[in-house]
Amino acid sequence: MNTQLHRARYVQDAIATASPARLLTMLYDRLVRDIGGAELAIMSGDRTEANSLLLHAQDIVVELQSSLDITLWEGGRGLQEIYRYLYSELISANIHKDKAKVAVCLRIVEPLREAWHEAALLTAGGLSVGNVANVG
Repeated sequence: MNTQLHRARYVQDAIATASPARLLTMLYDRLVRDIGGAELAIMSGDRTEANSLLLHAQDIVVELQSSLDITLWEGGRGLQEIYRYLYSELISANIHKDKAKVAVCLRIVEPLREAWHEAALLTAGGLSVGNVANVG
């Protein structure tokens, strides 16, 4: 097997065996990576790469939104609205290749990513934070 096939198998296995909290943090990690990469691609004039990364970021936001159960915690509706806003802004940023909109999305997503990582650590340590592992 070549290196790409090994990596694909590793990623597939990691996803298949990950806890819900780990899957959530993996999605956020990739979302930050996609948005940051899109920002760089727009700045360098690589419209094709920016498009690809922004489309993937949109897919992640859709997955996060569809896995969110707003009935599990009081912040659910607010997070749902953030996801709606992000999705809309990512589409607009992609259409117009607007690095300012991409930067705003990144500033929104980065603290969310950090918060979910902290929550995942708390739940892994046995502390309860409102059933965070089941909230997208």
